[in-house]
Amino acid sequence: MTARSIRTVAPVAALVLGAAACANPSGGTDGQGAGDTAVVGIAYEPDTLSPLLGYGKDGNSKIFDGLLAHDAGMKLRPALAAELPEVSADGLTYTYKLRKGVEFSDGEPFDADDVVFTYRTILDEKTNNPSRTELDALKDVGKAGDDTVVFTLKYPYAPFAQRTVLPIAPEHVAGRQDVNTGAFTTAPIGTGPYVLTGWSKGEKLSFKANPTYWGGEPEVKKFTMAIIKDDDVRATRLRAGDLDGAILPPNLAEGFAKDEGRRTHRATTYDYRTVTLPTPNKVAGDTAIRRALDIAVDRQAMVDSILNGAGKPAYGPVPTGSEWFAAGTERRHDLAGAKKILDEAGWKPGKDGIRVKDGVRAAFPLWYLTGDKLRQDHALAYASDARKAGIDITTQAGTWEVIEPRMEHDAVLAGGGAPGDPDFDQYLLLKSELAGDGFNNMGWYDNPAVDKALEEGRKSGDKATRLTAYETVQRELVKNPGYTFLTHIDHVYVLADKWNGLGTQIEPHDHGLASGPWWNIEEWTPKDAGK
Repeated sequence: MTARSIRTVAPVAALVLGAAACANPSGGTDGQGAGDTAVVGIAYEPDTLSPLLGYGKDGNSKIFDGLLAHDAGMKLRPALAAELPEVSADGLTYTYKLRKGVEFSDGEPFDADDVVFTYRTILDEKTNNPSRTELDALKDVGKAGDDTVVFTLKYPYAPFAQRTVLPIAPEHVAGRQDVNTGAFTTAPIGTGPYVLTGWSKGEKLSFKANPTYWGGEPEVKKFTMAIIKDDDVRATRLRAGDLDGAILPPNLAEGFAKDEGRRTHRATTYDYRTVTLPTPNKVAGDTAIRRALDIAVDRQAMVDSILNGAGKPAYGPVPTGSEWFAAGTERRHDLAGAKKILDEAGWKPGKDGIRVKDGVRAAFPLWYLTGDKLRQDHALAYASDARKAGIDITTQAGTWEVIEPRMEHDAVLAGGGAPGDPDFDQYLLLKSELAGDGFNNMGWYDNPAVDKALEEGRKSGDKATRLTAYETVQRELVKNPGYTFLTHIDHVYVLADKWNGLGTQIEPHDHGLASGPWWNIEEWTPKDAGK
């Protein structure tokens, strides 16, 4: 994931009303129903269900499959490919043998043409896929018979195989309509374990088991994702029995810890919360302000008080403990040091304690997403820490429709994070040429040294070279932090204890749409089976 959060379509009022409208979202079976039905509450809604436009690009899309998939340990395993790819010695050619006998849910066969169509369509500049740069290394894709696909790269992009978890779309359907606006974007057909039966925008996504799924028909026959943006409403719905499970902030999940018949699942993630400090803003874009905020913030206090310990301090997009983390880039809480940086840069306290330089007051707004308790709490804590250093940050809530046009000049409490490879998140987050490109580089960060290192990390097939490149990126973020990274958040889920096979992966910034204990729902078995 990127710094981009999946946008919600419905305003708060509609979601609250929708809570009543879909109190029985599975259509006749509430959240306390049989084990062959599952209803879960998620926080965000996709803009599209087409993989050609970015849906499911990190896997677990349920409607679709990629050539490869991740197992519970995040290792790649074959999916639509029959085996892991054969990679040429120079790292420029990846050959995939395809699984035979696979059908789309409409009964049409899957073959190499669908793979070629999917990747070539995404690479087409006319396709509105915000993640196209993730396939920058791909020169071309072609087939060598109906069951073999060959990818040719421009440069030896080390994590390319991980990109091929991207879902495959059917050429016979998506290729016959407008890729950006056609019916496939809301009523897709795939090879996955589930078939979409309905999408009530702002309310729910409904699925049924695919009886012809190549991996075997799932035992959970109906699966509903209730879209409930507000954390408190989601917890209330879970308590009322409308939901079998939900993703919740840690402090709300704690209220269910002693409930009989429910279990709490905690997933380690790459999901971070960060404050964008837009370069065009005279205050937030000032290097001294950025450096001061970076050490004025008390990250550990946020972990303790906001996350109830379910997470850890964040110093950049790479979590501490990752093999890619640059040791020594941790920043300790140092309010005196922050004040010294500001004093030396000419930011002097005014009569009200807020600093001023050249007639400019050290003040700017900070937006967070309405209804998102974690973001709200992070934003308030950040503003409080900033004020102690003499920086006045005004927190404001809004929908993405309100926030997005303001991102060039106003700070945003954003989320991001993608496991697997540092290129996945850092390139979209920090590359200067992506500033203003939707939710990519939301902070309009511009650092030539970082740009160069990102290119080196992306284009080298040598692990040592890549480690050096991403260490450079992290050390540059200490010198000029265009974002204030706050915490890496463990995702916490509360789920009815009526299935076997539940577990979690290391998760991206996803909020439960494709992750969560239901990442492998097609493998669940009801605990009451056979009774």
